[in-house]
Amino acid sequence: MTNAQLGDRFTLPGTSLSVNRVGFGAMQLPGPGVWGPPKDHAEAIAVLREAIDLGIDHIDTSDFYGPYVANRLIREALHPYPKNLVIVTKIGGRRGDDKSWLPAYSRAELISAVHDNLRNLGVDALDVVNLRLGAGHGAHVPSFEEMLGTVIDLKREGHIRHIGLSNVTPEEFARGRAMTEIVCVQNWYNLVKRDDDAFIDDLAKQGVAYVPFFPLGGFAPLQAEALDRVAASLGITSRQAAQAWLLQRAPNILLITGTSARAHLRDNAAVGGIKLPADAIAVLDAIAHPT
Repeated sequence: MTNAQLGDRFTLPGTSLSVNRVGFGAMQLPGPGVWGPPKDHAEAIAVLREAIDLGIDHIDTSDFYGPYVANRLIREALHPYPKNLVIVTKIGGRRGDDKSWLPAYSRAELISAVHDNLRNLGVDALDVVNLRLGAGHGAHVPSFEEMLGTVIDLKREGHIRHIGLSNVTPEEFARGRAMTEIVCVQNWYNLVKRDDDAFIDDLAKQGVAYVPFFPLGGFAPLQAEALDRVAASLGITSRQAAQAWLLQRAPNILLITGTSARAHLRDNAAVGGIKLPADAIAVLDAIAHPT
C-alpha cells in the first residue's frame, strides 16, 4: 500500500506538521474496557509496526488508556520514532481504581499528565496535546481559561509543541483561539452523530483539523441497513463505508479509527483510496436525517 491510498494530506495550522488523513487511534490497544494489558501483546505491537509500514504517520493516544498501557506499547513498538510520525495525546482525565473515567482538571493534574505522557512515550516534547473537556462540572472544576492557561504554560516551557481541544463547543473553541493557536478539535462525530455539522464547516474555513472520535459509533457500533446496503453495493465493508463518508464529508477531517488486529488495520488504512459516488453519499447523509 502506498501513502496515496491513505487519502490527501493535511497540514495542521501554524505548524510544519503534515499528516495523511487516515491515522490510527490507540484506544483499543489495551485490554477490555480500555483497561490493563492487551489480550495479545505481540499482536498489539505488530499492529503499531504495520501501521507505520502502511504509511500511517498520525497516532492518537492518551496516558489514561490502560492507564499507561497504550503509550508504553507505542514506545515499545516504535521508539526511536520515525521522523515524520506525529503523536497526539490528550489530558484532562484519569482512571479510577474501579475502571471509571474521571476528570483531572487541576493545574497539578494537568502538569502531571503531561509529564506522565512524556515519560511513557519516551519523548522530550509532545507533538500535540488535546485538552479534553466535559468530564465534570461544579465549583471544584477550574475555568476553561485556567485549564488552557496551564497547557499554554507547558507549551512555553517546551513540553508541548502544539495545542488542541477535545469535546468542546464552538464557543469554547473561539475562546481558546483567542488565547493561543489551536491546531485541531477532537469531538464525537460520525455518520449518525451529526451535532457538529456547522462546526466542522466553520473549522474547515479556518483550516483547523477536525478529528472525530467514535467514528464508527464507539461502544455502541453503528448499525444501519442503509449503510450495509451501500457497502455491499460497492464491495466494501460497512466500517469502510462509514469512514469513507467522513473523509468526503469535509477536507479537514482526519481519521483515527482504532483496532487491536492487523486485519482491521488494513481495512481501515484502505479507506483513503475509496471514493463514494454521489448517490451513495446521499443515502448515507439521509441516515441521520430520515424523511
